[in-house]
Amino acid sequence: MVDRNDIGSWLGGSPSNHTNYWPGQGMGRPKEGPAAIARPARRVGALLLDWALSSLISYLFFDYNSFATLGVFAVTQILLVGFFGYSIGHRIMGMQVQTVSGRPAGYGKAAVRTLLICLVIPALIVDRDQRGVHDRAVQTVLVRI
Repeated sequence: MVDRNDIGSWLGGSPSNHTNYWPGQGMGRPKEGPAAIARPARRVGALLLDWALSSLISYLFFDYNSFATLGVFAVTQILLVGFFGYSIGHRIMGMQVQTVSGRPAGYGKAAVRTLLICLVIPALIVDRDQRGVHDRAVQTVLVRI
């Protein structure tokens, strides 16, 4: 006879061995402090700072065109995250984009990650480690520094 525990079920809730789980634990990340997964408040703060800067540049040089704003945002994300591992907003909020193994993301990963962020929806779908589809697609993680 097959028991529901043999096949698993979401009806019973999360397994008891996951009650003390924190985002990033399965990747060997600490619960808090440097190298810990950046929490949503920091992420949103960084996004707002980066978008405000992109809006300002768009206003000054492109008559605040919405496509120009998105383009400025994308270019700055690709260049800064690709070169430094963080955008201006990330830096102010104390975060860095790294590969799951802890290395810098690089331009290729930064480009794909940024394009997915610009689509918005992939960034809203997160897993239990608080990684969006944009991070999972390129095997990156946003961590505190």
